[in-house]
Amino acid sequence: MQNTTPLFPGFHLQTLRRTPRSEGQKLLDVQAKLKQKSFGELSEYLRKIVPTKCLEKSRSGAMSRLRLFGKENTFWAFFLQILDADGGCQEVVRKVQAFAAANARSIPSSSTSAYCQARKNLALADLKSILSQMAAQSLVKPPKRLQGRRVVVVDGTGVSMPDTHANQTDYPQLASQKPGCGFPQARLCGCFDLESGQLISFEIGNKKSHELPLLRQQWAHFKVDDIFLGDKGFCSYYDVSCFTSQGVDSVVTLARRKPVTAAQAGKVIGKDDLLVHWDKPKRTKASSYTQAQWEALPEQLPLRQIKVTVAQKGFRVSCFYIVTTLLDADKYPATEIADLYFQRWDVELFFRDIKTTIGMDILRCKTPDMVHKELVMHLIVYNCIRHLMAEAAKRAGLGVRQVSFKGSVQAIRHWEPYLNQIDLSQLDRQQLIDQLYHAVAEKTVNARPNRSEPRAVKRRPKPYRLLTAPRHEMQEILQREKYHTKGA
Repeated sequence: MQNTTPLFPGFHLQTLRRTPRSEGQKLLDVQAKLKQKSFGELSEYLRKIVPTKCLEKSRSGAMSRLRLFGKENTFWAFFLQILDADGGCQEVVRKVQAFAAANARSIPSSSTSAYCQARKNLALADLKSILSQMAAQSLVKPPKRLQGRRVVVVDGTGVSMPDTHANQTDYPQLASQKPGCGFPQARLCGCFDLESGQLISFEIGNKKSHELPLLRQQWAHFKVDDIFLGDKGFCSYYDVSCFTSQGVDSVVTLARRKPVTAAQAGKVIGKDDLLVHWDKPKRTKASSYTQAQWEALPEQLPLRQIKVTVAQKGFRVSCFYIVTTLLDADKYPATEIADLYFQRWDVELFFRDIKTTIGMDILRCKTPDMVHKELVMHLIVYNCIRHLMAEAAKRAGLGVRQVSFKGSVQAIRHWEPYLNQIDLSQLDRQQLIDQLYHAVAEKTVNARPNRSEPRAVKRRPKPYRLLTAPRHEMQEILQREKYHTKGA
């Protein structure tokens, strides 16, 4: 109806014929509109994995207002950004625009500013809480070997990030690199469930952080009766003794000590299987533990030393020594312990899944705080995929390690747009989820025992010079073919 009161432009007769809308009704309309642009539908089949209580709207502060990128929407947008093959912030904005266009809604701006600010407002403590609650869920039952005990395999790896002043301050580059020619480096130590591949805990440090101090920060995540499995970098009297006092047994490679001979051993259990005693060494000034903690350790540590001879071609060593606190040879035969250490290589595959398959090798954020959040989100996505694989394997009657991780990532990437449809009924959604589990379980990894895995790169690098000076100082050589490319 046309306004017949030109002197009062805001006074319309049609508004007098209906009851004014209350603030509560207006708020419900806003919530409905935001829900139609939500990424929350993705949680329909991840609600058992990701604890949604941590994603509730804050009572006050940055995440307290109703916005398109609220806490839950921002979390799932961040989740999809990590899961996506592109991994850029612009990719998330394009998803929102496509989602709005498909549902006949107003298309948001192409700017990534709102999303980046909302992502910055996500609390790191909430993300860590989500990860720890996910890690507390048991995916599979321990196998019958080793008396049905859980094996926690530990290792470290490195990641790089953009070359910014803030990142260089907390995570400096290698000292051998010139300023402007390298990238900040972070050191990560992770604990994994060997059977399921699930991440249990992690700690991050810089290039000066050794794996042992990072592991000590994660002792609380070990349970009584666990078995700690590590390489020679974790062979330490202090750590093995502390694990023993917590009811955790250790299996590590001998390092920094000479092997004990049969004549020096306390008891000869079998061929290349000795019961030995380690004397407590002197405490060095560089130790990260206190004098009181060192004095509390026992003067001797009973251990079992097993010599393993490698007959398989392609391995770097012909023999090595394992030391363990599993002293009972009847319950834990030497061949079973040697086979367990052979499976330690699986932790390298777990890190490959995180760093290569879902792209954590090179982080993108430009501040240490956001780098930490990005890293935690990668681990959340990784554990979500492991949960998905465990459920799919259970339904198909397979072992969880038989399911392909990369195949699972590919499946969830292509199922996600269809699961996020608003007009999808509960029955159709459940059918899609069942088909997703079937597709995940269908892609299995073939067993290839004793396969040679040389640490070598087959594809040659491009014939470009290395950046040996800051970018603004580097000059291009016109006749580059006259110069030999410096080896990478």
